[in-house]
Amino acid sequence: MRSLILRNSLSLDGYAAPPTNVPEDFFLEYDEDEEFVAHMTDILGSAGVHAMGAQAYREMAGHWPYTDGPEADAMNRIPKVVFSRGPIDTPWEKTTVCSGDLATEIAALKAQDGGPILAHGGVRFAQALVRADLVDEYHLLINPIAHGSGSPLFTQSTKLKLVDVKSFPRGNLALTYTRP
Repeated sequence: MRSLILRNSLSLDGYAAPPTNVPEDFFLEYDEDEEFVAHMTDILGSAGVHAMGAQAYREMAGHWPYTDGPEADAMNRIPKVVFSRGPIDTPWEKTTVCSGDLATEIAALKAQDGGPILAHGGVRFAQALVRADLVDEYHLLINPIAHGSGSPLFTQSTKLKLVDVKSFPRGNLALTYTRP
């Protein structure tokens, strides 16, 4: 049985999405931090499937197929599953659409053979995974910025166990948690 890993970016003050007037790209000097890029490439490449909500899929499908490099290679070669209640164009190769009950669809993916399911944000999709208690491991990427407001990842009390911490030269942190 494969696990579901939620990879999500957070500001220092815990917001998974910034206020409406702040750009979505949380990471400062991301592409200039070779260690951080290598870390992200390892995470992306370890997945058996990439899962995401419709909004994140649209954004990623407009970027990754037209990008070169190790991260792009991992994103493009691994199958994608997009969760959408409505119709959605799927121009990105190796994409499947799931439109049923989230818990049922995730259970079916977990029952398949292969590497872990790596779920990418979209704050509403991530919040739905957390609320339904579907996440086995959290990869939280902390950016050295505080927004003061925005959308949180956690909307209810959630107890987690810290299993790994990595820091990077430009101030980003990668925190890995499991359920206790």
